[in-house]
Amino acid sequence: MGTTKKIGIITSGGDSPGMNAAIKSIVHYANMKNINCLGFKYGYDGLINNNYLLLSNNKVKDIIGFGGTIIGSGRSIEFLTKKGRKKAYKNYLYNKLDGLIIIGGNGTFTGVNKFTKEFNIPIIGIPGTIDNDIYGTDLTLGYDTALNTIIKTVDKIKDTANSNNRIFIVEVMGKKTGYLALNSGIALDALYIIFNREYNLKKLVSLLKKGNIFSKIIIVAENTKIGSASKKIYNFIKSSITNYEIRRTILGHIQRGGSPTCIDRILGIRLGLEAIKKIIKYDNNFVIGIKKNKIIHIPFEKSVRKKKIDINSIYIYNKFYNT
Repeated sequence: MGTTKKIGIITSGGDSPGMNAAIKSIVHYANMKNINCLGFKYGYDGLINNNYLLLSNNKVKDIIGFGGTIIGSGRSIEFLTKKGRKKAYKNYLYNKLDGLIIIGGNGTFTGVNKFTKEFNIPIIGIPGTIDNDIYGTDLTLGYDTALNTIIKTVDKIKDTANSNNRIFIVEVMGKKTGYLALNSGIALDALYIIFNREYNLKKLVSLLKKGNIFSKIIIVAENTKIGSASKKIYNFIKSSITNYEIRRTILGHIQRGGSPTCIDRILGIRLGLEAIKKIIKYDNNFVIGIKKNKIIHIPFEKSVRKKKIDINSIYIYNKFYNT
């Protein structure tokens, strides 16, 4: 076991606010220990194509408040193949790296799990995804910022909904987990929330026909297990009621951008610092997470398991929204 001299950093998959805070933390501590950091650009493709940026303290000094990632992110089709991973490993050796720190989500860690088993590379993962769908950790980088972006945006939609007697069906991100939909819906006092459970459109229409509803916002998660929910709901309600105008809004990638919240900045710093310290000690091959505000380590194969939504949010949903 030699001295760590050089590490690679990769941000993979969808970008999320807080990634830059993690990069800043890693680079700052590494430079204190005379370790060079190479930031491979646009995800795994950067390692496959040997496209990187040398990350000095000067490069990262002002990035903590920026959304996205300064080294770029992306999903690599080539990395899904054995040939692509071999090319990545060849560049890992060519650059004489002593380990990798990879920030990303579920798909990212599925690839990492294969990569480290095939080539025995020291890798640490940091959960960076607005979906909050990494098993074992309470929070992922970007989730809090995305949640607050949804709330701020839909609060504005509520103004026009109330002014014009309109029902707004708002589609948010979150994939199959539904964290963003459920918790934003609760915080917005939505009329109805659809995340990863079956729903009853007839009951919803009945509720709307009664009138005098307490909210005109319906929150729907994208890509629910039941198909394109927001479009289906829009068409059904529009054809079923006449006492309200119906509008459908897809928030889209606005949820990924913006300056990270304090929670995501501090989380990024904490996870980044733990990652670089562990790489230096050659203690690796797991995802760094947080549980009850304490740092934990999650094996890669466990990190890709299906994550259940927090029981407290489910309790509120069952009491007030499960109509």
